[in-house]
Amino acid sequence: MSALRIEGFVIVSADGRLANAHNVMPDELKIDGDKRFFTAALDRADLVVHGRHSQEEQPNAPKRRRLILTGKVAATAPDPTNPKALLWNPAGCPFQTASREAGVTSGMVAIIGGPGVFGMFMDRYDTFWLSVAAKVRIPDGEPCFPGVPARTPQQVLSAHGLHAGEAQLIDAAQDVSVTPWRRVG
Repeated sequence: MSALRIEGFVIVSADGRLANAHNVMPDELKIDGDKRFFTAALDRADLVVHGRHSQEEQPNAPKRRRLILTGKVAATAPDPTNPKALLWNPAGCPFQTASREAGVTSGMVAIIGGPGVFGMFMDRYDTFWLSVAAKVRIPDGEPCFPGVPARTPQQVLSAHGLHAGEAQLIDAAQDVSVTPWRRVG
């Protein structure tokens, strides 16, 4: 058993999108209740993993160790713009090696996107926190996971062995809930 706990985090529109057609998270998905939930989760994370378009805008962001996925390095390399970050090419280096090189061998790893990054870890999540903004639709937007929109995000998570827990309302005014999807067994 790994000493790393893999947890995913995303907020999606009612139609399973996390960004608009230009790969930008629209303001309609920047919801206060989800921001508070996401910030608290990342404050507990030992390592944050994301692609080049995914980012966080919290005050503690510069303090966090992170892996940034890229094809521009052979395996891993220091990020020239962030001393806490390591550029990582999954084709040239396994995740366990990259996380060790980032200085993290135990604790919680927060996977924060984008779709390809989420897909890489689909069979490894211990918990995936799916926030849904029920009032928001982005018909031509970027799907949150590979396989969406042919399937819903919930169907994708279920197909990978994750089971929905009890949803929590995190922003009543915007009708946003978060559901933990956990691997059982």
